[in-house]
Amino acid sequence: MPSNYPIGPIMLDVEGLTLTQAEKEKINHPNTGAVILFSRNYQSPEQVTELISSIRRARSGTLLIAVDQEGGRVQRFQHGFTRLPPASSYGQSPELAEPAGWLMAAELLGVGVDFSFAPVLDIDCCISKIIGNRSFSTDHKLATRLASSFRKGMKQAGMAATGKHFPGHGAVALDSHLALPVDDRDMDSIRAKDLLPFKQLIDEGLEGVMPAHVLYPRCDPKPAGFSRFWIQQILRTELNFSGTVFSDDLNMAGAASVGDFPKRARLAQEAGCDMILICNNPLAAEQVLEALPVTRDPIREQRLGHMQGKPQLNREQLMKTEKWQTVSSLITSIDSHA
Repeated sequence: MPSNYPIGPIMLDVEGLTLTQAEKEKINHPNTGAVILFSRNYQSPEQVTELISSIRRARSGTLLIAVDQEGGRVQRFQHGFTRLPPASSYGQSPELAEPAGWLMAAELLGVGVDFSFAPVLDIDCCISKIIGNRSFSTDHKLATRLASSFRKGMKQAGMAATGKHFPGHGAVALDSHLALPVDDRDMDSIRAKDLLPFKQLIDEGLEGVMPAHVLYPRCDPKPAGFSRFWIQQILRTELNFSGTVFSDDLNMAGAASVGDFPKRARLAQEAGCDMILICNNPLAAEQVLEALPVTRDPIREQRLGHMQGKPQLNREQLMKTEKWQTVSSLITSIDSHA
């Protein structure tokens, strides 16, 4: 085994505010490539900075650190970070979408996080409670414009973006964390609306995409995250996407229909996912780490390398800037009315 591992294809989580010895060993497995953090891993900016440093020290090689920090209901780091409004709020203040993307990214980069899984590119069809106000708009043109602005802000701060949940999660009522949602629309309907934000942001250089654990039976018999049709034919070929494809969490109920954890991971990889997420199930993560063959894939490694954060300022430096003070105050004022 090499002493300096490349970024592997598995994203794991950790249990608490500090690392256990067993977690350090898992992080240094050659198949590990990233760690995703949750609210339970966060106490303060200082604590999470040290946790991230210890995660990086545990690996002989490069590792990515990710979090879900969209705003609204989905913001894992809160106390000590600017409270971000839900994406739908920017429809009332479109000029703030870009600075909000910058603020979210700059604050995370300042504590050592590489990227947040954002922006949400789903169109709210007033059906899905799990998406709802996480979507920028019910109108696909406005959602595309706001998501594009938010991503521009992320990029200015030095953070790669991941559009989710391809090809669109907004038209199903079920929550894919709890069940496998079925979207009965045909391909023309999905192309005419849901794919448009993905197409626009891919044309602008979007670095990452996360497929939905949703079944679109009139298009393909497999859920999108396990489907060569969606990932290879539509995303890679039709939309010309050359960035990283992240599976959604394989521990979600929406992934259970395809088999046990090693099988889920294999099918996601075969469909075209570059990185597989397995969260909140340490035993399943161990099974997948051991079951997947350790292989070098220069294209995958290059794609994942583009997800590395490029921090410009640490947290202390950031908070002294006039830009941070101004933008944080503006975004907080939106949130108080959201």
